[in-house]
Amino acid sequence: MIEHIWKVDLEADLNAREADGYCWSALSDASDPTLIQPGAVVVAGDSDSPALVEIIDLSPIGNDVMVRFRILPGFIEDYAASLDRSRIPA
Repeated sequence: MIEHIWKVDLEADLNAREADGYCWSALSDASDPTLIQPGAVVVAGDSDSPALVEIIDLSPIGNDVMVRFRILPGFIEDYAASLDRSRIPA
């Protein structure tokens, strides 16, 4: 398998979870905050351990916004391989 370095949309500690099982980060940790919207699927974590996540909600907290998200099952490389296989040239 080819090793990739992934650009992360939302820096986050993927091991930090709330009681409801969701992870969280601050909107200020997003590379492009306009991508971070409820229902969006983005890459979160860090370049050493990224994951695809679904944004659940955004909540103002102090001078920032808390982003809650759920980690999608599987490895990011598996999603990339599936997309590459299913891509039809234009």
